[in-house]
Amino acid sequence: MNNRTSFALLAVLTAVGTLTLSSAYAECLTCDDAVGGKMATNQMLLRDLPITVWTDKTTYDHNDKIMVHGNVATVSKMPVTLTVTSPNNSIVTIAQLDVNSDGSFETTLMTGGELWKQKGTYTIKVNYGTFEKNNKVLVELTGETSASSNNCGSSELYLKGNYCVPYTITGGKVTGASINSNDKSIIVKISADEDGTLTLNPDKSVLDGIFMVLVDGQEWDDVEIGDNSVTIMFPVGTEKIEVIGTFVIPEFGTIAVMILAVAIISIIAVSAKSRLSIMPRY
Repeated sequence: MNNRTSFALLAVLTAVGTLTLSSAYAECLTCDDAVGGKMATNQMLLRDLPITVWTDKTTYDHNDKIMVHGNVATVSKMPVTLTVTSPNNSIVTIAQLDVNSDGSFETTLMTGGELWKQKGTYTIKVNYGTFEKNNKVLVELTGETSASSNNCGSSELYLKGNYCVPYTITGGKVTGASINSNDKSIIVKISADEDGTLTLNPDKSVLDGIFMVLVDGQEWDDVEIGDNSVTIMFPVGTEKIEVIGTFVIPEFGTIAVMILAVAIISIIAVSAKSRLSIMPRY
């Protein structure tokens, strides 16, 4: 076989191989094997992106579960930092996710509660190691927020941060409740059609050491304080009752504390790694 024949045969074999691979790849992308198609797509992305992220759907209703999946190109000992922001750019949650040996990571986000009450586009962003290694995915939240999106029962006050305080009332109805961190108190707004009573039984982790009550801004003596419970006798027309103690949960709740802690840890880790990278080597 001469050189010309060999080159011709090699060209034919190369063309056939290329067509076969292209056909097989196209078939994979159009076949029903979604897993195979996703694997092929991920391999293509990982050649250019150090971290990828995707969700099981693009549109969710309130109280749905968002299944988040992702992959990193190079596995290190650092976790993936996940941040979710709402349509108005408020932080919804921050979490640190462990990376599996194959580079994959995953988590589940619940869309119920106060922080997910807005409709619109939420951004799920992931960082790995440095702020340059990041990616994001957008999801849409539709529908109306359920009135029972918090975990409180019909005879419990709902406080920001998903806290519940058992109560009973006669002579009126409760229209709202909030926390006053400065005065270490819980404020209860009511609509009083007649003289009545309001009894609160907060857990000590929510409000402790009850010693004073204000009714419409005035110090009130017609109260009974027991073992971290209080009963207030109020007159018709009362609009606001404030129960003051020696301790009250922070107004921003435990989620904000977790967000702050994770953010500080991430900044320290990145700063430490940056300092190490610029230290001279001997």
